Amino acid sequence: MTKDVDDPPILRFDPSGTAFILDPARPVLAHGRDLAAGAHVAPHAHPRGQLLWAAEGLLRLGAEDGVWLVPPGFGIWIPGGTRHEMRVVSRPGTGARTRNLYVDPSCPVRPEGRGCEVLPISALLREVILRMAAERDAGRLARLGAVALDEIAAAAPAPLDLPGGQDPRLRRLTAHLGRHPSDPRPLPLLAAEAGASPRTLERLFRAETGLSFRDWRSRVRLLAAVGRLERGESSTTIAHSLGYRSASAFVAAFRSHFGVPPQSYLRNRASPPPEGAQA
Repeated sequence: MTKDVDDPPILRFDPSGTAFILDPARPVLAHGRDLAAGAHVAPHAHPRGQLLWAAEGLLRLGAEDGVWLVPPGFGIWIPGGTRHEMRVVSRPGTGARTRNLYVDPSCPVRPEGRGCEVLPISALLREVILRMAAERDAGRLARLGAVALDEIAAAAPAPLDLPGGQDPRLRRLTAHLGRHPSDPRPLPLLAAEAGASPRTLERLFRAETGLSFRDWRSRVRLLAAVGRLERGESSTTIAHSLGYRSASAFVAAFRSHFGVPPQSYLRNRASPPPEGAQA
C-alpha cells in the first residue's frame, strides 16, 4: 500500500480506463485499488455506473447531490455520468482497500432518478466482487457479472446516508467525527478545532446536512456501529466503545433509526422485513 504522507497527492481516476469502456457484451467490469489514508481521487465522471465497495477503510464520497461517508462492508452506487470525488478518511497508517464494479449503460440496474445510494454488500456480492477482480476468463466474468447485477438490483438502500456538507469548517468536523465517532466532547469544544463558533457550526449542520449537530453525531455513531456489528462485536462492546450509557440505550437508538434491533438488522439487511413486521 502507498506510504502515508503529510499531504497526499490528488490521484487520477482509474488509469486502466475500465469505467469508460462502452461494451454491452461486457456489462460488468471489475477493478480494485489500495489507497493510503488521506488519498484523494480527483473529481471525475464516467459513462458506466459504479458500485464502490469499501472492503477496508472509511471513504468520503462527494457527488453532485451530496456527500457521504461509506464504512467498511458497505458500498455506494454512483450512477453513470455523475461527477464525483473520493477521499480516504481512515486513520493514518490504515488506508483503504476499494473494489469496484462498473456497469455498462445498457444495464439499468438501479431505478433512475435516485442518485447515489449507500447499499449493504451481501455476503454473496462480496465474494462475487472479489472473484471478478481476479478473474480473466470472459465466460466466467459474464456469469459472475449476471449474479452481481441481480444482487445490486435487489439491494435495499441502507439508511446510512450521512451528508457531510461543503463548508471547509464543517468538513473538518465531520471528517474528525467520521474517524472518531466515540469522541464525547460537546460542540463548543469541537468547534475550536473546526475554526468556527458553535452557533455557526450548528447553522452549517442544519443548512448543509439537513440535520442538527446532535442528530448528525447520533447517525455517525450508528453508522460506525453497523461496521462493528459486521465484525462480530456484541451490542454491549459497541455501546461502551461509542459512548452510549448502556447496551439498552444503544439498542433503543439503533431500533429507532433502522426499525429493528442490531442483530435482526444483520440478518435482514439484504432484504428488510415487511413494513410493520416485528423483529
